[in-house]
This record gives sequence, C-alpha cells and structure tokens, in this order.
Amino acid sequence: MPAANDPGHSPEELLSVGEMSKRTGVAVSALHYYEEIGLIASQRTAGNQRRYPRYMLRRVALVSIAKRLGIPLDDVKQAFVNVPLSSTPTHEDWQRASREWKRALEQRRQGIERLERELTGCIGCGCLSMKACALLNPDDTLGDSGSGARRIPV
Repeated sequence: MPAANDPGHSPEELLSVGEMSKRTGVAVSALHYYEEIGLIASQRTAGNQRRYPRYMLRRVALVSIAKRLGIPLDDVKQAFVNVPLSSTPTHEDWQRASREWKRALEQRRQGIERLERELTGCIGCGCLSMKACALLNPDDTLGDSGSGARRIPV
C-alpha cells in the first residue's frame, strides 16, 4: 500500500544509505551514528550493504529538526521509545510519541523560564552575594567554610 505522503511507494521500500542521505540532507556518517545509538534501523543486503525502509525518512527528519532546536539525541531517543523500528509506525504510534515529546518539551521550557528568572534577578541585583544568592549558593552552603570569596579567586 503506498504511503500517503509518497504516492506510488511502499513505506517498506528500501533505500540505500546514499539515497537516505540525499533525501534527508543528513550525512552518511550521521545516519550510521543514528543507527548505532538506536534512533533508526536498517536491513542488510546479501552483500552486507545497509538498506533503510522508506518509513525511516520521517524518523531522520524529526531527528534533524530536534538537533536544529538543540534537543539532545538522548531525548529524541526517549521520545521514540514506543515507535517501532522494525515495522511501519501507525498514526497512533506517532501521536503517542508526539504527546510524550510535548510533555518533555514543556518541562524543558519551564526549566528554562525558571533559569531565566533566576539569572535576570541575579544579574539585575548586582550584589554578588554568595550568602544571599539562591542561584550560585543555594541555602548558603558556601558559608559553612567561612567568610570571604569562595567562587571568585582573590
């Protein structure tokens, strides 16, 4: 059955590593690395050449987008954990992965916003107090070792 986004081609049709690279814009070495860490999978021909099912194109595209956004490959791998490698993922597989990824991105966004608030307060304060600074010295743990600078060499 042809894929909806690629008329006339089966999702199981096999592409060479060169074809995958050309179609995705991802270097052959990167494709090999993605396979090594379990983000994508290939099959081997009788001559031991890699062949990627056409449905891997979507995975590679999503990995590329994630990299461009600065998302670590480990996070991408976690988002794909329930998306099958050995068969064409269903719409439901991708929807489930999308929901999980959205939750992870939301947590990251909240963490970045919290860090932004803390940094803005710290930079705006200008006190450089190791005692009062909740960002650099939470709970004044550096105060236990005495007075004076602890992080800035004197």
